[in-house]
Amino acid sequence: MNAATTASCLLVAGVSYYFYGSDVLMSLLRVFSADSSMPEPGAAPRRSPQGVPYSDLQHLVNADGLHLFCRYWEPAGPPRALVYIAHGAGEHCGPYDEMAQRLKELSMLAFAHDHVGHGQSEGERMNIKDFQVYIRDSLQHVDLMKSRHPGLPVFIVGHSMGGAISILTACERPSEFSGVVLIAPMVQMNPESATPFKVFMAKVLNHMVPNLTLGPIDSKWISRDMKQVEAYDADELNFHGGMRVSFAMQLMGAAARIEREIPSISWPFLLLHGDADKLCDIRGSKLMYENAASCDKKFKVFEGAYHALHHELPEVSESTLKEVTGWITDRIPAVTLP
Repeated sequence: MNAATTASCLLVAGVSYYFYGSDVLMSLLRVFSADSSMPEPGAAPRRSPQGVPYSDLQHLVNADGLHLFCRYWEPAGPPRALVYIAHGAGEHCGPYDEMAQRLKELSMLAFAHDHVGHGQSEGERMNIKDFQVYIRDSLQHVDLMKSRHPGLPVFIVGHSMGGAISILTACERPSEFSGVVLIAPMVQMNPESATPFKVFMAKVLNHMVPNLTLGPIDSKWISRDMKQVEAYDADELNFHGGMRVSFAMQLMGAAARIEREIPSISWPFLLLHGDADKLCDIRGSKLMYENAASCDKKFKVFEGAYHALHHELPEVSESTLKEVTGWITDRIPAVTLP
């Protein structure tokens, strides 16, 4: 580190301490001293971050050569539809098993993967150089399933950051999806936490120290059901570390892109959001519902509910699952009996 870089880093450290406190300062100092380079892949068989050979796991290999862990919920008979599930930031697709099982029982084939840097997939933990990678990988998985099951209607279900991925995925190919279900989606950043000054500071920090962490997701806002919060905290496949500045910038970029896309959205969608959600602002869902051009759209608000509606208090989670399965079922062509 040369003198100019050292001086710049000290300036950023001082500003960070003044505005964000000692926790961010200590994180900043760790970033300065750490080597952020990624190890080159070796010749040994590829293994998941948990050490399991990918030869023993269902997976796909994305355009960057990274292995993504996949899950499939296939009905006993021929499927009536394909449903791609996109999970949120810091989690993985395992917790969507109950939802996927409900879809499977209705003769739908649900499928999902852990996004790059999440769960059992390869990649730097909860970090991405370009948010478009999530969308590209989603389209790759959808194309794979369409090739195996041609002619079926395709739906997307996305939660939180997965909601943002779902919106942008559908926007890339609006004619290919029969509908999109969004559970507490990330549509826009919270205006209180993304003030012009804080956005400016984030850009400065992203330029100087992109690996700086600003704090973890506060799990107490996941659900009002403490058993669900405890399960989230105990799940070793979830990422419990801090969100990097560079990742936050990618989220802000995705939100800005969604806001530009909203007026042209014409595909059917269902929006579900809790009005006490402190992780993804409900105002984003309202903005989308009110300004999207789609003629087939529905917005349901759950009073007092937190972020993960599918893991909320039992009555809320059950209502959420019924809304999801019912809405999709209503948009699948009726089975013609012989």
